[in-house]
Amino acid sequence: MSIPVEADVLIAGGGPCGLMLANELGRRGISAILVDEKPSTAFNPQANATQARTMEHYRRLGLARDVRAQGLPAEYPTDIAYFTRYATYELARFSLPSAKQATDVIKRLSGSWSAAELPHRVSQKFVETVLRRHAEKLSGISVNYGWRLVSFTQDDDGVTALIEKADGSASQSVRASYLVGADGPRSKTREALGYSLGGETGVQRDFMGGRMCAVYLRAPDFYRLVPNPPAWMYVTFNGDRRTFMAAVDGKGEFAFHTQLRAGEDEDAITDDMAKAMFLAAAGADMPVELLARGFWTAGHALVADGFQKGRVFIGGDAAHLFTPAGGLGYNTAIEDAVNLGWKLAAALKGKAGPQLLATYQAERQPLARRNTAYARGFADSLGWREAPSALEEASEAGEAARAEAGVYFNAHARREFNIPGVTFGGRYDGSPIIIGDGSAPPPDKANEYVPTACPGGRPPHLWLDEQTSLYDLFGFEWTLLVTQAGVSTQAFEEAAAQLGVDLKVLRLEQPAVRELYEAPLALIRPDQIIAWRGKDASQALQVLRKANGFALD
Repeated sequence: MSIPVEADVLIAGGGPCGLMLANELGRRGISAILVDEKPSTAFNPQANATQARTMEHYRRLGLARDVRAQGLPAEYPTDIAYFTRYATYELARFSLPSAKQATDVIKRLSGSWSAAELPHRVSQKFVETVLRRHAEKLSGISVNYGWRLVSFTQDDDGVTALIEKADGSASQSVRASYLVGADGPRSKTREALGYSLGGETGVQRDFMGGRMCAVYLRAPDFYRLVPNPPAWMYVTFNGDRRTFMAAVDGKGEFAFHTQLRAGEDEDAITDDMAKAMFLAAAGADMPVELLARGFWTAGHALVADGFQKGRVFIGGDAAHLFTPAGGLGYNTAIEDAVNLGWKLAAALKGKAGPQLLATYQAERQPLARRNTAYARGFADSLGWREAPSALEEASEAGEAARAEAGVYFNAHARREFNIPGVTFGGRYDGSPIIIGDGSAPPPDKANEYVPTACPGGRPPHLWLDEQTSLYDLFGFEWTLLVTQAGVSTQAFEEAAAQLGVDLKVLRLEQPAVRELYEAPLALIRPDQIIAWRGKDASQALQVLRKANGFALD
């Protein structure tokens, strides 16, 4: 099919950020052209952990079941396990629910893990196919792999871009009101805007700091030859070959990553050498088929110094680069798309004030800095730990060294993988479209999340019955949650009509809801962030104007 010559939004990049943005826009009736020079969605596994907040957004779009059905078999354990080598000594294990268990377990959790969804362990390649399939069903969304952005110019009314086929055989001009560069770490969009990445890079750790060899492989006899119980994430700790490896399909495909040692030249590494790296980590001989391999650098904690210039935005890896500890890069990219999607739609429909689009950078850039800092801390905890010489010995000294390592990695696993505070605690405090009420949120802690309705963060969650999450009742756009009987919402409804805001009034007067929200009224944005809460609707127009980027009268 031919590519349209114009659309509301041009998206450069068909990874998770670009595809999620296409879904957010298409669901709101906004047209978009997406281009990506790859022939299709990712072949390599890449990111492997979908955090609970991302799953909540997939649930909001009706995608959660499709995503949870992808990847590992439903009953496959999603444990994180640490070994000297995969087939030798197990040091530590952090057990987590399988995909089959997750949908039931979540309904019994409270406190830090009160949520609509639990995390899901699935390779990014599978998530991208789901996001693409749903995007292509939406009217006005044109998804085009094998095409790339070449250049663009912008004026007061829009962006004119040149796109071409990846093989250079064809090109065309595209006109859009806005351009979003979700075009990866070497983003041409970011470069053209004159922005650069700043922060920490070039960190050399014993592990997770330096050049890494990534191998996508098939080892069909792995589960038969490795005596230790299966896990989702396998991490080795020894003085020879530090690695992490994610199970891709639960049948013998793995995403294997190892740090290059001093003297290992990536340009000289052959397929046989890559196989030998895996076998050294496995500690057992077995047949190995290489499906793909490449190299990347661990040790990044980088954020762009700008996310927007005029009608052009950047998101995902174009805006921030992570060391993958904690699995935060892909999930941060998804939330970029969620934040920007509703704001672009409001602007294109004439329902946004002049300040709304500028809040994308104001809100997302601090979150990117927060999340890269958390990932850096997790990588430090894992990467600076050096293996004692006796670790692999069949001796008393070896047993003592392994016991000490087990204590450390059991604690580390909980620091890195039990992170409700990171997952749910991201906030937009100080944003010009958040209306504070004088309250302060709880401290930001990685491993603890205290639900709060303090404006600027995720709404407190509650299961209303065995099947219904509170979030299921929120409107797709704006929601006014009413927790107390007799409170009038007329002023909000009139203000919403005046501004053209799609507002759902949701009355839930149960004591449990009132206790969570600590106010009769709470205004919840389309990205499920609390914009305001209060005792009555007397300031309804001012609240809605500010929350939508209009200056206060």
